[in-house]
Amino acid sequence: MRKILEDFYYGNITPCEKIMRPDSTLQRAVNTAAQCENQLTEMLDEVGRGLLTRLVKAQHEIDSITATENFILGFRLGVRLMAECMDEDDGDIRNGGG
Repeated sequence: MRKILEDFYYGNITPCEKIMRPDSTLQRAVNTAAQCENQLTEMLDEVGRGLLTRLVKAQHEIDSITATENFILGFRLGVRLMAECMDEDDGDIRNGGG
């Protein structure tokens, strides 16, 4: 446990930095999205390319915000689960509760 706390203190824990396996479903989806974006960019005029760029940037921002919120929600749920596990007076029938 101490190692995790030290890594956290020194900033060595970065849950958002994950390396994609080259053969993963995620990597294939990223490759497909990039290919489609490139094809659309070639098909569009300058105004259309600008609009596509704005759309892609907005989607990246949405993805980032969503990932952050999901991380926080998951972390909070994990802490609640741990707190529940630590509650020894929770009505366990083996301890006389009910």
